[in-house]
Amino acid sequence: MKHLPLILALGLILAASPAAGRKKQSAPEQIPILAWYSIPPGRFATLEHYQELRDAGFTHSFSHTYQYDDAIQALDLCAKVGLKCVFMCNELEKEPEAIAREVSRHPGLGAYFLRDEPDNSAMPALGMWARRIESVDKEHPCYLNLLPEHAFPSIDAYRTHVQLFDSLVNLPQLSYDHYPVNQSGDKVTLNGHFWSNLETISAEARRVGKPFWAFALATAHGSYPIPTIDHLRLQLYADLAYGAQCLQYFTYWNPGTETWNFHQAPLTQDGLRSPVYELVKEMNREIQARADVFLGARVTSVHHTGKDIPMGTHRLENLPRHILQLDTHDQGALVSCLTNKGKEYVVIQNTSVTNSLQADIKTDGQLALVLPDGTRQPAALYGPLFILTPGNVLILEKEK
Repeated sequence: MKHLPLILALGLILAASPAAGRKKQSAPEQIPILAWYSIPPGRFATLEHYQELRDAGFTHSFSHTYQYDDAIQALDLCAKVGLKCVFMCNELEKEPEAIAREVSRHPGLGAYFLRDEPDNSAMPALGMWARRIESVDKEHPCYLNLLPEHAFPSIDAYRTHVQLFDSLVNLPQLSYDHYPVNQSGDKVTLNGHFWSNLETISAEARRVGKPFWAFALATAHGSYPIPTIDHLRLQLYADLAYGAQCLQYFTYWNPGTETWNFHQAPLTQDGLRSPVYELVKEMNREIQARADVFLGARVTSVHHTGKDIPMGTHRLENLPRHILQLDTHDQGALVSCLTNKGKEYVVIQNTSVTNSLQADIKTDGQLALVLPDGTRQPAALYGPLFILTPGNVLILEKEK
């Protein structure tokens, strides 16, 4: 049988793969996908804009609604279009039991927002606040988001921060942000802490038996460039390969502050779609098509290849089961092994944000390739040459 090289760019692979013979999986549950700085209160808080958010593939909305009436309106609109709302208002901190009692049965409620990027000194009070809400509503989680690793002097200091949060605030999940793609002039680079941050959060989540939530940056500001599909794909699939169970975009709507020069958010300040809207929509559709791989998955190992591997990561020394050859020719790749509902997965990701990866991969004939639309094809039909565009992944499946 003649083997075909595989170029993993979404349009090419779907065009090149014949519909006949594909094995379509049953529709899986959706991976939670959260829009930060969602639709602002006021004239833009309309059913049409909330439906537009849902149409882009989001499952959760987080609008910065400081007033109670605006927060209730966000709940109502989310419920009407089938979204869940991360609830936020000033009154929630002043009267947590009373507010939770009022909204706990609302069909649009997804979670209660506490704080973004708190420092260590804030943890005891945040824990007390969460306990007060939980005394009324144990069904909906409280939620806050942690700082990235590079905000601390060392990896150990960051690990202590995460552990302090979990012991004092003790929420059902860990969430953190890290925006790794930077640009200076024409040069685009990846923050050196990105992978070690994933290592720390993923390890701590496994240690305490909780899921973690992670981000992709969707809005240019400061040194962060306008995201491309490659930028988004690298961040989102890296999050998933390390075990993330909720994906978050910062931001959906342009926040409009002058400090950071936010621009080219998926939705502009005037409520118009930028080109990034379609990129986010495309990524969300692609990820949900593969949700059965990642949602509920258990990470058994994550390793890296390349002449030099990223700080804080582990070099691949032994090939995963059913992989006979994996040669990335000194280029960087992530190799994640997952198990999920009786199946084994190997996720191979190009860790470059700018360059394609050529890899020679041979399997023992027992694996299926999980295509971007969620269908499966025998991996033996492809290779041994695989070309991964920046940030892209090859996903291999073995049924036990």
